[in-house]
Amino acid sequence: MAEVFPRSAHASSGAADVVHLSSVDIDQARTLLNRFYYPVAVGMPDGAGTFALGMELIQLGPLTVGQLSFATAVTLLVAELDAYHVSMPTSGRLHARHAGHEIVATPSTGVVFGPGSPVYTSREAHSAELAVKIERKALEEELSGLLGRPIEGPIDLPPEIDLSSGPGHSWSRLVRLLRDELEFSQSLFYQPMIAEQLRSAVLSGLLLSVPHRYHQELTGPAAPGPPRAIRRVVEAIQSEPERPFTVTDLARIAGMSVRSLQDGFRRHVGMAPMTYLQQVRLGRAREALRMADPLRVTVAAVAHRWGFAHLGRFASAYRGKFGESPSETLRS
Repeated sequence: MAEVFPRSAHASSGAADVVHLSSVDIDQARTLLNRFYYPVAVGMPDGAGTFALGMELIQLGPLTVGQLSFATAVTLLVAELDAYHVSMPTSGRLHARHAGHEIVATPSTGVVFGPGSPVYTSREAHSAELAVKIERKALEEELSGLLGRPIEGPIDLPPEIDLSSGPGHSWSRLVRLLRDELEFSQSLFYQPMIAEQLRSAVLSGLLLSVPHRYHQELTGPAAPGPPRAIRRVVEAIQSEPERPFTVTDLARIAGMSVRSLQDGFRRHVGMAPMTYLQQVRLGRAREALRMADPLRVTVAAVAHRWGFAHLGRFASAYRGKFGESPSETLRS
């Protein structure tokens, strides 16, 4: 039986959809895969047994992350993909054909699909995978923001990603972190500020983890940004530090690439832009704690209000900046 729980998790794209189900038949599977992924033809080899799909899934605006498990051998056919997609087996093997490539994916190798071509995949019985869908517009806008200029899509992502080591392994751990939070109904990932930053981290992390024609420009040396552009970002942060800024958002405000913004901030402000944002938020959190009634307000509520997901790290950063704990400020 499937359960779908809408929760507020994406400030600009409405509520998140969260799905937990243990077993559905083939017709229900088509309906759910069509809703959260793509229109798909589902097939089974003769004598494969009784079809059953298990799904745990979260959809944060343009990002969908699902843990899919198949009890029997199964084939999936998508006539034309309209997004970027990464499938990462967690058990079993996945055979895929897409855009002239034939890939066998395992827990150490993920398969990557891009928009504009059909996709055929087959899975072994008792297999499972993490299925990551990113809407085309969202990933291309993320790249444009990182570079500080428009791009001509689609992005030519490679057909596979190494998950055993290096950036690909790190990126897969980030995706697994999001998957692991599905069981917690009070997860901080349902807070818009944190959800937006995580979504951006998954998109930019993929762009940094695999080669493509923009990768060298994305990771190569960048000239420091001019002071006027840096001032625009500083003013934006000071004006609305409660906004769920990502480094890509700040680069767009500056009108430059993320690398130029970071270099410019280190040169003219003395720290990275996200560090500066954290410092401003710490200051606003201190103001809120000093004004708050300790019988009505908790340190945790103030920390979460200003985007600090980990209370221990918030307390450590707060003490390092102000020489006292947040609870001491609240009680004073």
